[in-house]
Amino acid sequence: MRVDVESPFSAEQLDVHAIADVSTRYRDREASVARIADLIAAQFFRAEGNYLSFSSSFEHLEQVAAALAARHPSVPCWQQSRAMSEAAQREFPARFVPDGRGVGFAVLGGAFGEAVDLPGTRLIGAFVATLGLPPLNPRQPADESLHARGVRRRHAYAYLFPGLQQKVVQAAGRVIRGPLDRGVLI
Repeated sequence: MRVDVESPFSAEQLDVHAIADVSTRYRDREASVARIADLIAAQFFRAEGNYLSFSSSFEHLEQVAAALAARHPSVPCWQQSRAMSEAAQREFPARFVPDGRGVGFAVLGGAFGEAVDLPGTRLIGAFVATLGLPPLNPRQPADESLHARGVRRRHAYAYLFPGLQQKVVQAAGRVIRGPLDRGVLI
């Protein structure tokens, strides 16, 4: 059974920008770090406020956060760590105060990518520096064989769409939480 439900939000609430000239593939990550930091800073200075930046791993998160701090030291930033205590997990989203300014760094698919509610000016934008592809596991080849004909379609259904649907869309959903929210997704 399928049910189509109209969205309570309008397309005008979220300004989406896809950056095609930055590769976040594992082999390209190191080369992408400075460019991603500069993109974050450019958006921050264009519209100061609170942002979340999502990376595929703690390693990449730490690299981008360090590059932002070194290249643009006036941009306040804080980050998720690998083993955050319960207190630190409460403090991270608490830094996103109404009309605040800064960039919080988190891992896509982690605790701050889906279970955080930052309405209004507590969060005005998000950066997603990954497609949210699932890690390789023994089940994926079987999933691939179940899908449509053609190598590209099988790959997309088995790897790309689940990452986009489950992680990237969840991260984008942090920005628009109510009918009056406005924001940007890069």
